[in-house]
Amino acid sequence: MSRLTLVLGGARSGKSRFAEGLASGIPGPRTYIATAEAFDDEMRQRIALHRAQRAGAGWETVEAPLDPAAVLRSATGFVLLDCVTVWLGNLMHHGREVREEVAGLCAALAETPARVVLVSNEVGLSIVPENAMARRFRDEQGFANQKLAEVAGEVFFVAAGLPLRLK
Repeated sequence: MSRLTLVLGGARSGKSRFAEGLASGIPGPRTYIATAEAFDDEMRQRIALHRAQRAGAGWETVEAPLDPAAVLRSATGFVLLDCVTVWLGNLMHHGREVREEVAGLCAALAETPARVVLVSNEVGLSIVPENAMARRFRDEQGFANQKLAEVAGEVFFVAAGLPLRLK
């Protein structure tokens, strides 16, 4: 496995399960950087379910909805950042400069000694969104995925639970 792996896929494609599986057999600490913010009850339930699924599996969960780069700079061992897409949504919601933040994440990825797996949605395979904000989000997500794929040693696309190596 490369020091930096990007796992792309659609919603419920199996990308997170595949990414977690990449940690199998790797000794040392395992850090799960969670990016979700609970803005409503449904999201609180999703977060609780994800925490319960990781419980007892050897993961230390670090909540970093706006600055996963700070966590990466001091990380060691194996790190799973799930997910870039939710993080980008958080950045847009809070009025942050998305491309600057993506550049900062890429810089942190270059600095960290940890093995890192990033999970991100591929949102460009669907219809063109009907409103300007959704189109901007789609465009920023595509830009971020390209930048992360440039710095990643390996890239996978997951569909229907099946990984396809792209790089």
